[in-house]
Amino acid sequence: MDTMDLYRRAQDEFDAVLAAVPEGRWDAPSACAEWSVRDVAGHVVWGQRQLRAWASGAEYGETAGAPGAPHPAVLAGTDPVETWRAASVRTLTEEELSRPVSLPGLGEVPVAGIVPLLITDLVAHSWDIDQEVRLEPELVAVAFGWARANIVRRPGFFGPELDPPADADEQTRMLAFLGRRAAAVVSAPRPGGNHR
Repeated sequence: MDTMDLYRRAQDEFDAVLAAVPEGRWDAPSACAEWSVRDVAGHVVWGQRQLRAWASGAEYGETAGAPGAPHPAVLAGTDPVETWRAASVRTLTEEELSRPVSLPGLGEVPVAGIVPLLITDLVAHSWDIDQEVRLEPELVAVAFGWARANIVRRPGFFGPELDPPADADEQTRMLAFLGRRAAAVVSAPRPGGNHR
């Protein structure tokens, strides 16, 4: 399984969702608590720029789009789709993928170890923008696998795990694990925090 190929597929899925946002909906609430659709776009743009910095070894001091930031919309610009496309990281060299990065909660990992986190971010935020989207099953599996091994549950990150119905599909189970209340997820949340 080529991680960068999966990452590009997750980017393509997010791009399709973002491109379908109607003009008047950018400032409407998303499924992310306290974030508009434009905020979600700004956060994902931040993630791309942060990835580029990690891969090159450069410093990236921007915090407006970080998890838990109050208004990441400032990073989405006046045309969130074009801003996202300009920021999108489609390829990384082996040297870039092997560069070590230190992350709170994860320790020191190579950039290649961060890519599944960003796949999870793209998959979750695709749904946050369009709660009717059917996510690609292989991407759902990657996101679910990464989340089960590494999830951070605190305000600004992932929220409390929800209990999906017994007959829920993999997408609904993954969303419930990330604290997202898909239409089929009806039970009360378990103890935890707000989601992003």
